[in-house]
Amino acid sequence: MKYYMAGIKGAGMSALALLLNDLGYEVVGYDDAKDHRFTEDKLLERGIKIYNEKNDELDEETVVIYSPALKLDEHPELIRSQARRLKIYEYQEMLGRLTKKFESICISGCHGKTTTTSMLSHIMTDLGGCNYIIGDGRGHGDRNSNRFILESCEYRRHFLEYDPEYVVITNIEMDHTDYYKSMDDMILAYEEFANKADKMVIACGDDPYTHSLNVNPQIFYYGLNEDNDIQARDVEYRNDGTSFDVFVEDEYYGHFDLPLYGKHMLLNALAVIAICHYERLDAREVAKSLKTFKGAERRFKETVIGNNVLVDDYAHHPTEVKVTIKAARQKYPDKQVIAVFKAHTFSRVEEFADEFASALNLADKAYVMDINYDRENPEDYPGISAYTIIEKLDNGDYIEQGMAEKLIEYDNAVILFMSSKEIYLLEEEYKKLLEEKETKE
Repeated sequence: MKYYMAGIKGAGMSALALLLNDLGYEVVGYDDAKDHRFTEDKLLERGIKIYNEKNDELDEETVVIYSPALKLDEHPELIRSQARRLKIYEYQEMLGRLTKKFESICISGCHGKTTTTSMLSHIMTDLGGCNYIIGDGRGHGDRNSNRFILESCEYRRHFLEYDPEYVVITNIEMDHTDYYKSMDDMILAYEEFANKADKMVIACGDDPYTHSLNVNPQIFYYGLNEDNDIQARDVEYRNDGTSFDVFVEDEYYGHFDLPLYGKHMLLNALAVIAICHYERLDAREVAKSLKTFKGAERRFKETVIGNNVLVDDYAHHPTEVKVTIKAARQKYPDKQVIAVFKAHTFSRVEEFADEFASALNLADKAYVMDINYDRENPEDYPGISAYTIIEKLDNGDYIEQGMAEKLIEYDNAVILFMSSKEIYLLEEEYKKLLEEKETKE
């Protein structure tokens, strides 16, 4: 069977392509986007062809999978596929079909799902193997494993296509305000998803909304609070990571050392440890594997140049911005923290401008770039811009590509580049200036 994937360079689509390729299927793709280098390289390494124009890869046996970013009735490749009467599935529909074939563990949540999925996949791979799809563009198929670990996105209720054994909920928070009408609407989506679990639901009990879920499957809570079923105790936040003991229903499970920073990363680890416990994995083996976890792609990825540390992070919601800055403070207490932020969607800035400003004010200085608007019309949001946030900052400024010299004054600093979009272009410009400065000195 051959799969033809339209929009193959997208993070989710590329991960699915890698998984299908590993399972032995022929995979080819189409994408006219010129960016997404971090996914394109992985695809080409596996020998997956990527076209950017019409080609002859569509035949009678081809199954077409398309990105949710494409419109079925508008995109030329999809119109051509329909004319040939091929089987066509949207990305989340195909994932739904896959979840029926495996024992699926679906990781959901407004924040933390990529890191949690990556961490669990890392441990399960070490301890016997698994299939996985991670939202940072990584995917893997293991023909000898029946486990499937899947990052499960709440956007437009896409995760309702899936049929999980386990549902993990890292948190529930308002987001995607271009789709969700209210917090109640968001909670109902998670409630419906949780009720699809065949085995159990594992949810963060420290979150203010997870206890309000009305679910039929058995639900277990994890966190730092004493009423959780899976609880972290004797926690130490150090500049080399985080250590803690885990108790399950007041019974000692094991000691763990996490080479990551911040309370949010500890909670992600607890979700993973909970799954490992209920899958009857040995705590010592889990702890050994956890020590070697290096983090997900574009989650607090560091580059050291001279006295400065550059951090690339996917943070695009106020809560994520806040915890990323706090993690930088934990790891580098003696350095200045400089935040550079590029928002994704006008609707998110309109809804959360105050929250973004409050989070960015935790840094010593904050710079804000123009808003990315790949799925919105700026004319629908009059008066909303980068300055909507900047005007609320204690120490803020505007920055854009071509203005990296604004950052060159900082020495002994952590520069945080935070966005779900192409902020790496500014980061690369800054790196070049910094390296030139180091050479001259």
